[in-house]
Amino acid sequence: MKYPIHLENRDLIGKRLVSPTSERNRTPIGEHLAKLLPQNAQVLEIAAGTGQHAHHMCGLRTDICWQPTDIDPDSLLSQAAYAQDFPERILDPVELNVTHPEWWSGFENSTTLFCANMIHIAPWNAAQGLARGAGHLLRQGGKMFLYGPFLLETDNADSNLEFDSNLKARNPEWGVRSLDAVKHIFADQGLNLEAIIEMPRNNLLLKFATSS
Repeated sequence: MKYPIHLENRDLIGKRLVSPTSERNRTPIGEHLAKLLPQNAQVLEIAAGTGQHAHHMCGLRTDICWQPTDIDPDSLLSQAAYAQDFPERILDPVELNVTHPEWWSGFENSTTLFCANMIHIAPWNAAQGLARGAGHLLRQGGKMFLYGPFLLETDNADSNLEFDSNLKARNPEWGVRSLDAVKHIFADQGLNLEAIIEMPRNNLLLKFATSS
């Protein structure tokens, strides 16, 4: 099975891939995460893509340690190249597929999970696997941050509805996910939706937390 990686053209500078989407959203995401990540957070990023978010966040917060992961070999090489600027704080990238059973083994030190723009270009069982892993990994007070487009019960932006139709035309297993459905799969794993932060281009940053 061929898994989706991204829906954009990416430049290659040296060994570093440059995602236009990450270039655009890393600043607004970073502004919020810099304030919300706990002190000395051990961040596990799922589907870290090029590695630009890890690089950006470690530039903003000198106390955090970041573990990038991805399913794509080219993305892992790019993550390793970005990590060279923060050798003590961006760990070696790890190949990871959240649809695999017990994928969370080996990441028990993680205090925070972050995932951006994955669940709409992956089968629904990837979102379910992500939620299961978060439930296993995050101790009391642990945080999960999920970024991307979501469908609301009412008043959806036309751009998100069009994007949803376009994704489903590409692959019927894809699609912009219902915020209500996402909220429930995390609640089933003991993570409650604590905050919904509106972001540019009709995206949301969701903050889930385990019971403190």
